[in-house]
Amino acid sequence: MPKHNAGRNYHRTLISSMTARNVRRKRRLRFRVLIILLAAALVGYAALGALNLAVVTSARARILPQEDAAALGNIDAILVLGAQVMPNGSPSHVLEDRMKRGVALMQSEAAPVLLVSGDHGQKQYDEVTCMKQYAVDNGIPSNIVFMDHAGFSTYESLYRARDVFQCKRVIIVTQSYHLSRALYIANALGLDAYGVASDYRTYATQPYMTVREWAARAKDFFKCMFQPKPTFLGTPIPLNLDGNVTNDPDQIFTAREKQ
Repeated sequence: MPKHNAGRNYHRTLISSMTARNVRRKRRLRFRVLIILLAAALVGYAALGALNLAVVTSARARILPQEDAAALGNIDAILVLGAQVMPNGSPSHVLEDRMKRGVALMQSEAAPVLLVSGDHGQKQYDEVTCMKQYAVDNGIPSNIVFMDHAGFSTYESLYRARDVFQCKRVIIVTQSYHLSRALYIANALGLDAYGVASDYRTYATQPYMTVREWAARAKDFFKCMFQPKPTFLGTPIPLNLDGNVTNDPDQIFTAREKQ
């Protein structure tokens, strides 16, 4: 065989060998990266699960049937947490059920006042007026229904219940999937809180709400460690006043416009 052909064959073999080694090296690298990513995902999932378990376990003893909650005594307020209001101004099924339970607790004289807390950060979207109207329509006097227009999150609702409405001992009303987190936050903020679930039906959005709640528990676990102030605080509103003093949300819109 001529020398120049042997040389070409040698170079081809060398290049093929180097190419094969590079392919194998890249495959090994991709495999290692995949293993690292899977390990990180498993660690993250385990950490998220541990945080969720801590939140749920800590609140378990504080979740009561309505009858037991009504017999507690010395409760400052029934605190109903807000949820979606439909475009026509009516409550969503989730919110309607929370208000149904809150009204039932008021009718059983579990507390002297009803505090409804939700999002009214925009003039065209108003959870708390919808909530108060439901209560009044179902026989609760307007003067004992207080509205917190700046309850933009579960954490902010509970922080403001303590600092603005000066609550010390409350019964929280929301669905069971959400109740553990609300009670965990309340305890972290120093409130003596109990919870009553408002699960009157199965919700079409329950799978989404459950997944979202897993992430929210982890977020609020860390938020409770640092306890940042809510978006708004403002002047204290003692619950021995007339609840109709909270009917006007102008102070919130004014504060938002100044930011």
